[in-house]
Amino acid sequence: MLFRSESMYRLFVAVDLSENVREAVSRICTGIPGVRWVDGAHLHLTLRFIGDADDSLFGRIRKELAGVAASSFPLVLRGVGCFPPRRDPRVLWVGVERSDDLLCLQRRIEEALERCGLEPESREFSPHITLARLKGMPFSGVSSFLEKNRLFSVSPIQIYEFHLYSSTLAPRGAIHRREASYPLKGESAG
Repeated sequence: MLFRSESMYRLFVAVDLSENVREAVSRICTGIPGVRWVDGAHLHLTLRFIGDADDSLFGRIRKELAGVAASSFPLVLRGVGCFPPRRDPRVLWVGVERSDDLLCLQRRIEEALERCGLEPESREFSPHITLARLKGMPFSGVSSFLEKNRLFSVSPIQIYEFHLYSSTLAPRGAIHRREASYPLKGESAG
């Protein structure tokens, strides 16, 4: 007798960055010994980490996300920081300027995922591009990086779509696979 094994997916929803922006961000990813930087090809703006999903949930998520309606909008990356701030940091990031259009898109994605039966995200959405994950690094180890790059910015980029990704954890870092893409309609209102 054969048993069909259920596939599991580790999912997240994200906005991709253009190649030029990924290159600009990658150029500042230096100067801290012992840090494992995110591969430039994997730099993205996570709109919602979903976590593990079986085949059935994966199908429902793909379908619900296809119904998300939002406008294309400009995105501005500016500044750097860390989580948590001023304590032993676990994440270094590039910031994203406040965008009502981005917040609207993220809220609509959250609503679509709730219709799939997912619990709402407990943390407030804090848009950023993860540069590195840190372990056992004191704040003093990143303070010069933060000061040196505090004025980092790139020209606005227009966001025309968002994506559903699966992620497989591997020894050299996560491997991301685009599972579906969802276009945004027209131009932003502001």
